[in-house]
Amino acid sequence: MTEIARPRGNVRWVICGLLFAAVVLSYVDRLVLPVLKPSLQARYGWTEQGYADLAIWFQGAYGLAYVLFGRLVDRVGARIGYALAVTLWTIGHVAHVLFTSTAGMAIARVPLAIGEAGAFPAALAATGEWFPKSERALAIGIFNAGSNVGAIVTPLVVPIIAVTFGWRMAFVATGLLTVLWLVAWLGFYRRPREHARVTPAELAWIEREPAEPARPIAWRTLLSLRQTWAYMLGRFLIDPVWWTFLFWLPDFFNRQYHVKMLDFGPPLVAVYLLADIGSIGGGWLSSRLLLRGWTTGRARKTAMLVCALFALPIAFAAHAPSLWSAVLLIGLACAAHQGFSANVYALPGDLFPRGRAGSVIGLGGLSGAVGGMLMAKFAGTILARLGSYQPIFLVAACAYLVALLVIHFLVPRYTPVASAQIA
Repeated sequence: MTEIARPRGNVRWVICGLLFAAVVLSYVDRLVLPVLKPSLQARYGWTEQGYADLAIWFQGAYGLAYVLFGRLVDRVGARIGYALAVTLWTIGHVAHVLFTSTAGMAIARVPLAIGEAGAFPAALAATGEWFPKSERALAIGIFNAGSNVGAIVTPLVVPIIAVTFGWRMAFVATGLLTVLWLVAWLGFYRRPREHARVTPAELAWIEREPAEPARPIAWRTLLSLRQTWAYMLGRFLIDPVWWTFLFWLPDFFNRQYHVKMLDFGPPLVAVYLLADIGSIGGGWLSSRLLLRGWTTGRARKTAMLVCALFALPIAFAAHAPSLWSAVLLIGLACAAHQGFSANVYALPGDLFPRGRAGSVIGLGGLSGAVGGMLMAKFAGTILARLGSYQPIFLVAACAYLVALLVIHFLVPRYTPVASAQIA
């Protein structure tokens, strides 16, 4: 391959910025309910099992829709796929205002879950279109950091809106922001060769690796490949930990340290700021190693190992002597998750031909959601019976090392799928 100098053009990074903003908004919309949970639970008599079931319904719909959207994005592309996803999740998000029971909230969570499920396959497809392999994990790490920004903004803004204007307005006000993003996305996003602002140098940089036309791969073929199972099982093992953080952290701080709704901001901001550092750092580390000449597999797995080691101290978080020591331990684990996931999410782009990874991404999302459903049921049962987060944090501590071992066992040489295997 002819060496191409890094170009001055930055349209791809503007695209990355739009993806980052979308992830921020998706996590804001996803986290409004968990932030309001202690208040709504006290007002409407929600049970722990009822809240866990709500999480299970969300994750079930999310996982199934992830597969369908992965397939759809292969057919319609990132631009239309993302627009459909945002439209669906906004409808579901605003619909929360119609209900007060956990059963009713579950009805609203389904279209929210379906739309948000479509966002990530579309974002990964856009990254595959706009970034070469050497920059892909970094770009994923950057836009994935939007989840942490969303998690920071939500506990700062939502309680103020809820106390001032009522809890329903928290859903309406945040939902309107996605409409503005949708206008910007449809107006700016095009494929690299169709974009008027892309310079020839930037286009050459983006297309320095060969791409194939986007078309779905047969399910039977996908499920016969070790690379598919490496991604699916990696997601199955690590996604439940992140779902647990999203759904239960405000409850943990309230239960363990008696933190009230208006005071959630500082500890959650600290946790997700650390997660932001991990998200960008994990992607940066493997991208840096690739630019220094490391093989793709060695770079990705080294970054995953570093992140997995940072997750281990969360095993002690349930017995932390103070709120801020617990925040530090949980924040390290969130940073570890985001750095680890930035490299796992790069796996389909690394191991499958460009334009052929959407269905793999969909299967990975389903696998992660199934793991999240099992974890939600486990968490609800443990909290109802023991009232302790200790078993939950022990699972979180071990998940990343186990995931890395599974990925290494399945793809020890990180060998890409040959086009003939999926023809």
